Amino acid sequence: MSERPAGYGKPLPARTGLAGEFYQWCAQGELRIQRCAGCGRHRHVPREMCAHCGSSDWTWSRVSGRGKVFSWTEVVRPLHPAFADEAPFAPVIVELDEGVRLLTRVIDCAPGALEIDMPVELSLTQVTENVWLPCFRRSRV
Repeated sequence: MSERPAGYGKPLPARTGLAGEFYQWCAQGELRIQRCAGCGRHRHVPREMCAHCGSSDWTWSRVSGRGKVFSWTEVVRPLHPAFADEAPFAPVIVELDEGVRLLTRVIDCAPGALEIDMPVELSLTQVTENVWLPCFRRSRV
């Protein structure tokens, strides 16, 4: 986990419902994704029912935190003023080894250095006293 930046000032994720549970796991130092008890598939964003088999039986499953860059876009002119000083930056879709995809950031890589299938690993990043975001770094392996 990394150090908390001073004065985050950006929109924060919901801390209620299933999204809140997801971010509570992050704050505890774990990346957990819902896993359907019916068909065994992982899913994200959290929801009550499996889109594949329709089961409403699931658990929070700890995942490896390893994956690869699936896709990204470069933001040059942010729509939200809180992100203006960070432009350009790249929202990245990471495909975890477990097959589920997350919208996140690769924090140690400029947008121009990103590559499809680039291996990445989890780097939980504290942004407030109680909120940790699942970001990624280039894999050291």
